[in-house]
Amino acid sequence: MKAKHRRHDPEFKARVALEALKGIKTIQQISKEFDIHPVQVSEWKKTMTQGAASVFNLGGGARSKPSISNANASNSTLKSASWL
Repeated sequence: MKAKHRRHDPEFKARVALEALKGIKTIQQISKEFDIHPVQVSEWKKTMTQGAASVFNLGGGARSKPSISNANASNSTLKSASWL
């Protein structure tokens, strides 16, 4: 009977890859700790190192530019504060 393939979320993959990139533990130790195959740890580490530059691309990433509506909401909240 074949084992069912497990699907790992991106956060889990990133955690494993970062642990491998630290270099404190061996690939074998990390694979045992996270209960995955050592080849998978190496693949995720390789993927992380190859895609790391894309984190710093302009116009992308997790940070968003502040919107005018958020600024107006913050401004009106400050104006309504009794201590001002």
